[in-house]
Amino acid sequence: MSEAITDNIERMKKSVSALKDDLNTIRTGRASASLFDKIRVDYYGDKSPLTQVATVSIPEARLVVIQPWDKGLIGEIEKAIQKSELSLNPSNDGKVIRIAIPPLTEERRKELVKQAKASAEQSRVAVRNIRRDGNEELKKLQKDGKMTEDDLKVTEDELQKATDKFIQEINKILEDKEKEILEG
Repeated sequence: MSEAITDNIERMKKSVSALKDDLNTIRTGRASASLFDKIRVDYYGDKSPLTQVATVSIPEARLVVIQPWDKGLIGEIEKAIQKSELSLNPSNDGKVIRIAIPPLTEERRKELVKQAKASAEQSRVAVRNIRRDGNEELKKLQKDGKMTEDDLKVTEDELQKATDKFIQEINKILEDKEKEILEG
């Protein structure tokens, strides 16, 4: 397999990985520590990821407990969660922050599925753009005499197979996320 193909496959893997990260932050009605991956807390003038300033645990299916390592951060963490797109209402007892995850309404579930579908479509477009760039790169190699026409055809087919595989993976990831959101 040529280096051009390997580079493009790596880029496609990164697109799929970014989709997974993105979908992990979509709330499903169940408690999950990954919901808080994008939350940044003001920590002595620096915006730090929540997971670097506190322990996030899930003691029950619909409860999240956040225990800051520095008790002085409780207010900052609470503010960061309230400002986030998660629509959650944290409460604290001075030591830990508790967040009850309310069940999702049918309307909210449909919005979240739309959001997930949009993210998946962005990933599919990204994978197709990588394929297009790869094909252009291969045609340039052939034009410059660094690749035969037969090699070009074989390599383009390999790139297409990789593209199909990643699109299929994106569709499966989306399908699983939709199920998770709708069954809540």
